[in-house]
Amino acid sequence: MSWLSILPPIVAIIFAIWKREVTIALLLAIFTASLILVGGNPIYAFTDSVDRIINVFSSAYNTRILMFSLLIGALIQLIKISGGVTAFVDWLTHRSLVDNQRKAGLLPTILGSSIFIDTNMSVLTAGLSSQALFDKLKMSRLRLAYIIDSTCAPISVLILLNGWGAAILGHVEKTAVTDPTAVMVGSIGLNFYAIVTLLIVFYTVLSTKVHGPLKTMENKITHQQQAEQDLPKATKKRYMLAPLILMVVSILIFMFITGDGDLRQGSGSESVLWSVILSTLLALGLLRYDAKVPTKELMTESFKGLGNLLPLVTLVLLAFALSSVMGELKTGEFVAQAVGDFIPLWLIPALIFVLAGFISFTTGTSWGTFGILIPIAVPLALALGISPSLVLGAVLGGAVFGDHASPISDTTVISSLAAGCDLLDHVKTQLPYAMTAGGISIILYIIFGLMQ
Repeated sequence: MSWLSILPPIVAIIFAIWKREVTIALLLAIFTASLILVGGNPIYAFTDSVDRIINVFSSAYNTRILMFSLLIGALIQLIKISGGVTAFVDWLTHRSLVDNQRKAGLLPTILGSSIFIDTNMSVLTAGLSSQALFDKLKMSRLRLAYIIDSTCAPISVLILLNGWGAAILGHVEKTAVTDPTAVMVGSIGLNFYAIVTLLIVFYTVLSTKVHGPLKTMENKITHQQQAEQDLPKATKKRYMLAPLILMVVSILIFMFITGDGDLRQGSGSESVLWSVILSTLLALGLLRYDAKVPTKELMTESFKGLGNLLPLVTLVLLAFALSSVMGELKTGEFVAQAVGDFIPLWLIPALIFVLAGFISFTTGTSWGTFGILIPIAVPLALALGISPSLVLGAVLGGAVFGDHASPISDTTVISSLAAGCDLLDHVKTQLPYAMTAGGISIILYIIFGLMQ
């Protein structure tokens, strides 16, 4: 072990911050690691880098995760075009009798919590379906943007029955933990940022009170261009509910089956892959034989959905390759030794949270942060005798924290678009809420660090 083992992640972090391009940053990190391993020959390093990316597919687990991540894109697209989301929104609106600010705030909160399969889809659905209600009840679009932005990602990273969970589990399984599923599940209650953020959102919705810059701008009439996307015409809400319910139920069933009766021992990669296959087939069947959508259109939309998720799948692929090569370099062990010599153990969870937030803020991606930090943070925790679930919770929470505060995050951009408000106004009004939740999280990580 030497200082060279930390060079690949440093290269990834610096380039990602400098150019805000995580894909190229991960490629450069893989090349740097290969360059170290082959003794400095750039030609051998290039071929070794390509081989390492190809070798990701030699693992059945890796291939299942990548297939799932692509197929979920097809499922999202099919649900999106089905009209089921619109029908579900209409049903909620009429049944809930949304006639005051509290109920209007609950609608996007409930929608954002329900459609946890994909963050961007839940943001768009919750935002676009609530604009008219917020306008009617004299609530600013900035409040709507805050609610949907601060609900959807925290819910996705807490429920984990989605692409987030599959990707996170993939990173954890590449480390030396004996029970990756238990570590990931254990991190849910230790993801303080996501939990505190949701509590603040529900306080805002139920009290109908806002603070800071959001209060100052609450009465501002927004004239910005409205979001261009329109939800499809309402059809039947089962087109959305049936595939999602099947996916959740089948994940639990397959976890039970693959774990020989023990959910904790089940194969997460097998379970999510088979569940999304079944859900996609159900969505295709409903649209083809009930909604009478032509087969050619279904195939076109399915491949469109696959393409939409390709950039994220590429990140997962490269992160897998980087995790493997950093394992050979023993990066985690070196960092553990260095940190153990200079930094108190009780401070490490809080520092990891801050580092994850910084990387995510400067790059605009929480998923990229997962790929960079989980392969380092979890081995670090194991080497130092710290709870890996606590450290994983710090990475996940910090990544979402930085994503919330970043003006270059895709979720931030889509939230302002879905709410029909100005991007920079949204960032300015949401930042105090994110910083408050972040500050509380740091204090909690210090407390839990002292308890280790």
